[in-house]
Amino acid sequence: MEPGSGRQRRGGGGREFAAGGSPALSGPQSRRRKQPPRPADFKLQVIIIGSRGVGKTSLMERFTDDTFCEACKSTVGVDFKIKTVELRGKKIRLQIWDTAGQERFNSITSAYYRSAKGIILVYDITKKETFEDLPKWMKMIDKYASEDAELLLVGNKLDCEADREITRQQGEKFAQQITGMRFCEASAKDNFNVDEIFLKLVDDILKKMPLDIMRNELSNSILSLQPEPEIPPELPPPRPHVRCC
Repeated sequence: MEPGSGRQRRGGGGREFAAGGSPALSGPQSRRRKQPPRPADFKLQVIIIGSRGVGKTSLMERFTDDTFCEACKSTVGVDFKIKTVELRGKKIRLQIWDTAGQERFNSITSAYYRSAKGIILVYDITKKETFEDLPKWMKMIDKYASEDAELLLVGNKLDCEADREITRQQGEKFAQQITGMRFCEASAKDNFNVDEIFLKLVDDILKKMPLDIMRNELSNSILSLQPEPEIPPELPPPRPHVRCC
């Protein structure tokens, strides 16, 4: 009997109680082990290109962080964000590169074309000059990108419908002249069609992957997530025929 307690002390086989009367856990029972997250099945690089001010950064940040900035600063060189998505029962780690629209950065941004599995080409539906620049961006794609890269044309700033200068039909017509290019209009501000843009592009990429890669999940060989050098030491030869309007 403990002095003054009125209770018999339990022997070594009894449970110890922490302050407040709850059992004190120790050893492997003290915490439940968390299962490590399942590694990505695929790692893919997507780049966003287009003239200055069309909303490339806004599209990326809306998709990755669900945020929108009214007064985004112009991208200097390149920037990137990473987001993991699940499609077709696979876990895909996306590295999304946001490239500067100014010509003086072309020598830097061209290095990122060749590793891209998907390319999003953006114009502003309220600025005719950004649509007229599309052939210039297609020449960059033809010169530096892989022939197998999936292409998606996006008319951004659909929230500014009252100021529209480029019709949807014009965007569709341009995309139809490029083999395999999809077309979509979107609004980063209103978060309209943003997820659909990226997820459909990734889905198209997965559809084109060889079945043996899909079955064996040899994803780590698809892309190294290490940053590319600013100026590539060696660029692929030009495509056999230029895809232009």
